This record gives sequence, structure tokens and C-alpha cells, in this order.
Amino acid sequence: MCGLSGEIRFDGRPADPAALAAMTDTLAPRGPDGTGLFLRDRVGLGHRRLKIIDLSDRAAQPMVDSDLGLTLVFNGIIYNYQELRAELQRAGHRFFSGGDTEVVLKAYHTWGEACVERFHGMFAFAIWERDSGRLFLARDRLGIKPLYYAETNKALRFASSLPALVAAGKTDGGLDTDLDPVALAHYMTFHAVVPPPHTILNGVKKLKPATTLMIEPDGRKRERNYWQPVFARDPADAGLSAEAWQERVLAALTKAVQRRLVADVPVGVLLSGGLDSSLVVGLLAALGQTGLKTFSIGFETVGNERGDEFDYSDIVARHFGTDHRKIFIPGDRALPALEPCVKAMAEPMVSHDAIGFYLLSQEVSQHVKVVQSGQGADEIFAGYHWYPPMMESRDPVADYARVFCDRDQAELHRAIDPRLHLAEDVPRDFIAGHFAMPGAEVPIDKALRIDTHIMLVDDPVKRVDNMTMAWGLEARVPFLDHELVELAAKVPPELKVGGGGKGVLKEAARRVIPNEVIDRPKGYFPVPALKYLEGDYLGLVKDVLSARRARERGLFQQDYLDTLLAAPDEHITPLRGSKLWQCALLEYWLQLHDL
Repeated sequence: MCGLSGEIRFDGRPADPAALAAMTDTLAPRGPDGTGLFLRDRVGLGHRRLKIIDLSDRAAQPMVDSDLGLTLVFNGIIYNYQELRAELQRAGHRFFSGGDTEVVLKAYHTWGEACVERFHGMFAFAIWERDSGRLFLARDRLGIKPLYYAETNKALRFASSLPALVAAGKTDGGLDTDLDPVALAHYMTFHAVVPPPHTILNGVKKLKPATTLMIEPDGRKRERNYWQPVFARDPADAGLSAEAWQERVLAALTKAVQRRLVADVPVGVLLSGGLDSSLVVGLLAALGQTGLKTFSIGFETVGNERGDEFDYSDIVARHFGTDHRKIFIPGDRALPALEPCVKAMAEPMVSHDAIGFYLLSQEVSQHVKVVQSGQGADEIFAGYHWYPPMMESRDPVADYARVFCDRDQAELHRAIDPRLHLAEDVPRDFIAGHFAMPGAEVPIDKALRIDTHIMLVDDPVKRVDNMTMAWGLEARVPFLDHELVELAAKVPPELKVGGGGKGVLKEAARRVIPNEVIDRPKGYFPVPALKYLEGDYLGLVKDVLSARRARERGLFQQDYLDTLLAAPDEHITPLRGSKLWQCALLEYWLQLHDL
């Protein structure tokens, strides 16, 4: 797990070392164990390293293979790198390091662009071909690892975070930092999810998941999608019983958890006390892991909403004998942490639990460098409340938008300045277009597909990556093993929505973890103070929205803000988020990044 950056120029000028240094410095928290720069005429590559596999300097980056004429910067991990290494050795390759980085480099030399199809893992990487002058970018199937890029001043720059590109742009003033009205419409309507290639800034894009991008020396680009699971039933599975599906799911998840043990350092678990993370702990124990370090976090109760789930995480920790740490965050600690938490966001992320992951990661990083986490299970196994109604939906787009979207277009236009209004209802049109794509024919499959490919990538997955990497902590997500995702897409929907959601997973889990964790009410990562804004939290919001920068920007209409400020707890989105916090967070993020 690391941070990468780079620049390729198309005007014959050399790559800008100041821009490269600015990007690499901004990415320092992602890789506290080492730094490296590569400059060769019109190409520059930068890297910040977090040492997880092959802790020696032989695996340092940028990695140059002079014999092959390739230079690589890589973020992530290839879980099957040892098998691929053996295959590449049989093909005649000789290795000078012992980790997965060199495997990526030599796999590209052997299999070209198709190398990504052989990787089991999470990754974003860039490879420069010395002899052709081409640059190859790639991102993993589920978008677990980020990759942003910007075309400016006859060059293309790329980095693991958007703020790194902003920092580079400040060296030459070449980045368009105006707000993208399409992205803004998504942010304010589609639960703060901005689908790729858009970001909140006009001048920055993000590479889609499961996508490669080949950049020619003259700037021409060619994009390729290399993976797309089918959300449909396989006729060959028609006779499978519910028990058989449970066995398949448990076997695939066990394999995914085992894959994510590959490391030259200890691996812990973020244990929320919910089904998903508890099941990860149980499977690790079944695989023979002892002395497993687990971590939970809790916040102060606000009103009747409890801020921790320690009762359930304690059950799991006792049952499996883990080395468990409970981290309680009092209100006076969470509030000061909001500023560095928001600044650590590659894009503004409205979900309240970002601060939870940020503070949890701060504590966990003092004990381990790698953790497994339970993100993704709700999206691939239908754990959310909006899935059961989709089973019988006659108007899937409307039914999905009603429960997922924060505002309709009329309210959006009341909220934001008229200069940013769009004639089209962009978020709803996006949902309709995604639902119309082939490969998911029934309404619930359409909803599961958009959540897996869009919402999951740019909400929980991005949140976990950003908050853990802010402290140099690598988070691995076994529920997003692409083979498990492919299997889940084939499971009959009635088995997924059963039992109040995630039915097939719950029944499989009974073979591994205590029933009281499975049969509990559905939980989440609660941070009540950011939903029911009051006291000092409300004071922060008022300060942000009334600051000189906010007034000059004029992003929101004052009448709308006054309505929210008058009664914050009365303006909650269908997904139980604060509309006021959503507005304030965007403005806060822009201010903290000097935009």
C-alpha cells in the first residue's frame, strides 16, 4: 500500500520536478516508509512506500528494470503474486526482489495490457515503456485503490489522491479548479457519490474501476474495461439448494480471507461487532490464526442514539480469544479531529463514519500495519433496506431514487447558486442509464449492480482507503474479492434479501460465529454528533458556512442554508444523513484545500 504520482509531457519539454515533488510530498502519509523519484526527459514518476511485502530496499519504487525497459510505480497488493512469480520464472524471467511489485512489472512485459486479468488483488499502477514512450495506467476491478489524473499544459499528471494533483497545479497554475456542475449535482443528490470519471473539480478525473488507460507519446489515449460481472442466474445452478449456496459463499469468503493474509507483517481486523467483520474474525480463527489483534471504536451517545456497539464486538473477541482493543472517543476528541479528517479526504465524503475510521486508524496504526475489514458485504449480499422493495418494483428507477437520493432536482436548485444549475436531472438520468445497461435484467439486480460498481467504490471503499492511509495503515476487504463478487451476483435474490437482508450470508455464518451477533438488529458505524448537529459541532458548521471564502464562493443559496441551520435535525436524508453537514462538508473540504 503506497502513494504514486507522475507526469508525462506531450510538448517535448522535460517533466516538472517541482510538480512531481509537490505530489509526492502530499502523498507522504500513504507511504511513511520510503520515498523515490524517477525523472527521464519528458516522464517523471514519484512514489511513497508503505512496507508490507519484501521489506528490503530491493522492492523500493519507482522500480526500474533496465533489461525490460520498464519503470513502475504501484499502489496495492497482488495476493497471488507468488503463483504468478513461479509462472514467470518458468517463462524465463529472473527476479532481483522478493515482493509483488516486480511481479507486476514482469507480468506486464509478458502479458501486456491483459496482465491485469491475472491479478487477484487491489491495485493502481503506472508503467512507462522506455523504448515506445507509452504510459500504461490501471486500476483494480472494484476500484479499491484510487487513481486520479489531470490533463494540463500539454501534459498528463496522475496521483493516488486528488489533493496531490491540486498541489502540483499550484506549482504552475495549470489546473482548472472550478467546480464541475455535473459532479456537484451528483454530490448533492446521489448521496455524495460522484461517479467516475467526474470529480468535484473540472480539471481532475478519476480512472474507472476495472479499467486500463494507454497513453501514447503524442497524448492519444485508449481506455479499456477488462471486467464486468453478470448479475443474472446461471441455468446450470437452477437446482442448487439454499444450503448449497451457503456452502459456496462460505468457501469463497474463506478463500478471500485467506488470500488477504499474504504479508511480511502481522494482519489485524477492524471489528465493528456486526455480522461482516465478525465473520472475518471467525474465518481467520478457523484458518488457524492465533493472537489476532482486533479493534473497535465507539462515540458518545447523543439523545437516544447510542454511539458504540462494544457489546457485540466483545462477544466476538471473547469467543475467539482475540487480542482486543476498544477505543472510546469522547466528544472533545472527535471535534478537533474533524479538520485533519476532512483534509485527508481525496474527495469530500459526507458519511458520518469517516471521522470514526480516521480516529480508529490512528490508534490501530500504532499496533499493526495491515488490517482486514468487512466493507462491501451489504452491497454484494443485499443488506440494505432498499433492496427488498426492489424485488417487486414496477418502476425501478423511481423506487431506487426515492430511498437512495438525498434531494430531488427542485430542492437541489433551491440549494445551490443558479449559475451551477443544470437543465438535466443528471443523477436520475445516470441511474436510469445504468439500470438500462445489459447484464442485469430484474430490478433488484440493477440496484445491486449500481451499488457494487458505483456507490460502493465512491463511498465506503474510498472512505476506508482514505482514512486508513492517512495513518499509513493498509486495509484489505475480503468481501470485495472479485471471485466472491462474481459468485454473489449469481445467488438468487430471494436468498440474499431473506432474513432481513444478507440471508445467505447470515445462514452461512451460523457455522462460524455466535448466533447473537447474527440475529442482532442491523447496526452501522455510528457517529451521532454529525447527524444531530448541536453545540460545538453546529458552531463549526456555522463558522465554515459564514467564512469569507464561503461568502465569496457563493456555492449555496443563503435562504436554503438558513432553513437547515434553523432546525438541523429536521432535515435528514432518506439514508439518515444530515443535509446541513453535507453542505458544510463540501465547503469545509474546499477551504482546507485552499480551493
